[in-house]
Amino acid sequence: MPELTSTPKLIICLLILSLYPISLKARPFILVLSQDDIKDSAASTDDESAADWDDFGDSESMTEENLDPGSWSPVFEPSIDPGAINGSYYITISKMMSAVTNGDVRVMEEATSEVESAAMEGDPHARSVLGFLYGMGMMRERNKGKAFLYHHFAAEGGNIQSKMAVAYTYLRQDMHDKAVKLYAELAEIAVNSFLISKDSPVIEPIRIHNGAEENKGALRKSRGEDDEAFQILEYQAQKGNAGAMYKIGLFYYFGLRGLRRDRTKALMWFSKAADKGEPQSMEFLGEIYARGAGVERNYTKALEWLTHAARQQLYSAYNGIGYLYVKGYGVEKKNYTKAKEYFEKAADNEEAGGHYNLGVMYYKGIGVKRDVKLACKYFLVAANAGHQKAFYQLAKMFHTGVGLKKNLHMATALYKLVAERGPWSSLSRWALESYLKGDVGKAFLLYSRMAELGYEVAQSNAAWILDKYGEGSMCMGESGFCTDAERHQCAHSLWWQASEQGNEHAALLIGDAYYYGRGTQRDYERAAEAYMHARSQSNAQAMFNLGYMHEHGQGLPLDLHLAKRYYDQALEVDPAAKLPVTLALTSLWIRKNNADSFLVRLIDALPEVYPRVEAWVENVFMEEGNVTILTLFVCLLTVLYLRERQRRNAVQAAGDVALPNQHNEHAAAPFN
Repeated sequence: MPELTSTPKLIICLLILSLYPISLKARPFILVLSQDDIKDSAASTDDESAADWDDFGDSESMTEENLDPGSWSPVFEPSIDPGAINGSYYITISKMMSAVTNGDVRVMEEATSEVESAAMEGDPHARSVLGFLYGMGMMRERNKGKAFLYHHFAAEGGNIQSKMAVAYTYLRQDMHDKAVKLYAELAEIAVNSFLISKDSPVIEPIRIHNGAEENKGALRKSRGEDDEAFQILEYQAQKGNAGAMYKIGLFYYFGLRGLRRDRTKALMWFSKAADKGEPQSMEFLGEIYARGAGVERNYTKALEWLTHAARQQLYSAYNGIGYLYVKGYGVEKKNYTKAKEYFEKAADNEEAGGHYNLGVMYYKGIGVKRDVKLACKYFLVAANAGHQKAFYQLAKMFHTGVGLKKNLHMATALYKLVAERGPWSSLSRWALESYLKGDVGKAFLLYSRMAELGYEVAQSNAAWILDKYGEGSMCMGESGFCTDAERHQCAHSLWWQASEQGNEHAALLIGDAYYYGRGTQRDYERAAEAYMHARSQSNAQAMFNLGYMHEHGQGLPLDLHLAKRYYDQALEVDPAAKLPVTLALTSLWIRKNNADSFLVRLIDALPEVYPRVEAWVENVFMEEGNVTILTLFVCLLTVLYLRERQRRNAVQAAGDVALPNQHNEHAAAPFN
């Protein structure tokens, strides 16, 4: 089979170029419910499982640092003092980061020993890190059993990231009854970190690669204050543009576009924009004062700012006002009637948060008669608009069987979707920041940590760094830098996990690994399984590969008809595959009609000849830029084919002419 992961150098390998990763992202989560999923009868109002549910969360919830104890944020966020939390633990983490940055094996071993000592003394956060090191095979023998054990005890001790790792382990083993309980707890923590007046923006981890190449487009937008677009925006803000002020405030508040999160700067820019009458900034000031994010909590000010925003027809602000009335914060007393009115105003103006909040009121029976079916409909409308809290409530309904038929598989998937928006997702920001600064070793370690929590993009990014940078990835193995075998094994494991979560490019690479024996034993059957997995996600290249394997009987039965079917499917899925599919179908035609010809033997010899010819082309053609020679080479193959065809036709024609002549000679003999 032609090489699918390196740059093609021969014209015959244009098929690779045309098919190279059509889609590199995992499939988005799509919620599809049928009428069968909705229960016909509402649950009774005294349902015990419903009584345990929260209603609107609480703005007085803990800070993000307390929501994610043991987080590495004190090492990366300048606003947090590591000494004020757990000095020795964070000193060790800082030492690990320094070791992978500088490629210092001695310091890494020293940090690992310190982590191990603290873990033996019962520190849950040290146990979490030690579980990570065993799982990745960093400075300790790779041992998934020990990794799970340390994460289990770390989670029991309160480490949230270990709880994510354990939940993901259960999910991979299809133990949904155990996974769903952990993901439910994690999703609840994540929801407590969301905004109160509007849905928090979904900050997707950046995919740093685009197949074999760096994803320069996405990375260009993530360079923080060094980004030219940000500098232009900042200039506009300094000149008094209120919209630009709001955007900069938003970037700093959430740590978007490669900026470090800075609530002080966010407050400054929101305040300036609000003074100029910018309504979204007013809403965020209400959010900041309600949460006490970087300022002293003040519900009266929160209500004032939200009211100012609502008066300018920013309908999401009605949700914040309604929330304050539900809780009785900043107002004389709780008033469910007024809260419902504000939520209805938001919903009437197609604000997803309004639908969500009305759903909560009807589900809990807050100020209204309880109606679970109506609540479910409100949640579905909000969820279809991408509202994360609505996904959370639907997950609970699937989990408990209240309002929706019990479905642990769906509940687990929805809980995981919400849980991945929790404070621990900051790992992605720090990893990207490190990568953009050229600190590949630190980026790999952070993406690896995130990968074991179940983030597909992190799994893909970590694997890509290993494949792209090799020794430059600063990958730490069992006793120093990773050997080639350790690096291949680690990349293979990460790609495999990403493929399980729908990353079709990862499935292709797994297939390639088994096909070529990269980092694992060559196994055509397992390669075919991986390509089948990618094909199920409508990947054209996988279809092409399956056609090739059927054509040559590698891991799949020799079947030219099935081969043609897969080639045709590749073209249907991706019209850009016309050239490679045409070449493949030509190969099939030659094979079918000229079974033992010179051309068939030439085609079959290409996979063995290709690496040597590729190196020759690299050294001769690409350095000298002599495209003419390449063209002549292709022409030579064409001439050989035409000459062979002409010779066969000539022989056949000669035979057809000879037979009548012989007949005539015999017939004329008697007359001589």
